[in-house]
Amino acid sequence: MQSEMANDTVATAEKSPVELLQETKAYIEAIVERMLSITQQGNPKSENRELLTQMFLNFINLRQANRAILVEEEKAKTETELAKSPVDFTTLELHNLMYEKSRYLKANKASRDFKSRYPNIDLISEQEFFSEAPEAIKSQTLSNDTSHDLMLKRLNFELHQRKELCKLRARLEQHKKSLLESNAERNKFLSSLPVHLKSLKKASLPVQSQLSLPNPKKLKYHNLAELLPPPLYVIYSQFMARKEAFEENIDLEVSGSLKDAQTYARQQAEQNSESLRLEDDGKRQRKRPKKEVSDEGGLYQSHPLKVVLHIYDVEIPDPKSDRPVLLKFEYLLKLNVVCVGIEESQDDLEKNILCNLFPEDAGLEPPHQSAKLILGDDHLFDESRTSRPYKWAQHLAGIEILPEMSPFFTDKDTQTSDTAVDYASASDHRNVQTVLQRIRSQKKTKLTLV
Repeated sequence: MQSEMANDTVATAEKSPVELLQETKAYIEAIVERMLSITQQGNPKSENRELLTQMFLNFINLRQANRAILVEEEKAKTETELAKSPVDFTTLELHNLMYEKSRYLKANKASRDFKSRYPNIDLISEQEFFSEAPEAIKSQTLSNDTSHDLMLKRLNFELHQRKELCKLRARLEQHKKSLLESNAERNKFLSSLPVHLKSLKKASLPVQSQLSLPNPKKLKYHNLAELLPPPLYVIYSQFMARKEAFEENIDLEVSGSLKDAQTYARQQAEQNSESLRLEDDGKRQRKRPKKEVSDEGGLYQSHPLKVVLHIYDVEIPDPKSDRPVLLKFEYLLKLNVVCVGIEESQDDLEKNILCNLFPEDAGLEPPHQSAKLILGDDHLFDESRTSRPYKWAQHLAGIEILPEMSPFFTDKDTQTSDTAVDYASASDHRNVQTVLQRIRSQKKTKLTLV
């Protein structure tokens, strides 16, 4: 028995763990079958003890084989781990090489498929290149290919031209900068020029008065007065004559848009020439009745130019009355009336010094019949306007106003010389002198009441 076990031990040492495991498994199965057969046949149990001993010995061999297998497995794992590192490094190098390969292939494909814009480059033509390019550029040899060498030379000539243009641009910018500085100096001088001209004009006033030279401002107003409508021109000429003849303490101005006045004068001249042409040809048409104007702005449309009158006190001015009275005369084109108002007046129109400057002349009624017909049934002038058509203003403007009833006849249709004398006297008193006297008197009375 011991010799068998020794032989088995020697055989076990020579066999591999897997073979030992399979052989031990076969021994154990044979022993189990033998023990089952003994139990079934009813043989003595002494044989079972010997079989159990052999089975235990085989279990020991089985554990030994299992331990050997585990040791080989750990050894195989260690060897695998040691061999895995160079494999991973080699695999990484392979992936890198594959990536570089794909990148090179893609770049190669892109280079092959690249469509150059060279045919569409707008360069100087070959004829111009040969005629205008300098010899230093044409004599160069940049490539063995003739067409490519010509293209490179044309590109160099293009670069040469661009550099020249950049130099020209720098010179022009420098010239522009110098011009801007010169313009700034001139603008500075021009900005200060009005002050110098004003001082020069002020200094030349004594010389002009000694030489009896006309005042430039007065000449300007005289030139504007030529564009005034006839009624305003009559007012301007009367007050100007009063000032020059009697040294009246007044000033006259003509204000408004010169351009609009010239346009209006041109239109009137064209209408007059057309009317004269039709009269000469004998083809003048009957005038159509004018449509009623419903637009208030059209009824009260005024001439672009206006006459402004400054009335100063005759005596030494009072501190309360140092400001002059400013009258503005304007001419309404549709109504053919002259309106007058006080500029910068804070008083109501009913308290204005022009209201009832002459008896029964508040400026609310149109001065003549044609204006009443144009205004309509109410015959009332717009009370919201600051200027009103006073009758004395029409008289100063030379607009003759016929009364509705003849002043030479009474209610009994009898002629009386007193009535005619009163009417003539009232008309004669509405002159420049009387108007100025009454305005100054009204102003003085108003300041006394205040």
